[in-house]
Amino acid sequence: MTEIAWVDTPTEEQVNAERPSAGPYDFGFVPAMGRLLAAHPRIGPSFFALFGEIMFAPGALSRRERELVAGIAAVTQDCFY
Repeated sequence: MTEIAWVDTPTEEQVNAERPSAGPYDFGFVPAMGRLLAAHPRIGPSFFALFGEIMFAPGALSRRERELVAGIAAVTQDCFY
């Protein structure tokens, strides 16, 4: 485990051992947000399911538009995850 903020998070190797694939976002590393969610076995899977619905389910916005909204929301909150 490593520490991001005050939360002990699994290492990149631990996350990779437990997940079958990186899904649609393969950056060549495990982002901090993914490690943070992996540290919470009760909350993480629910968050990933919600994220999947928001980003990939049919809706009024295109995939590009959804990514743009997510990026702008993260920047405006000074979110480094």
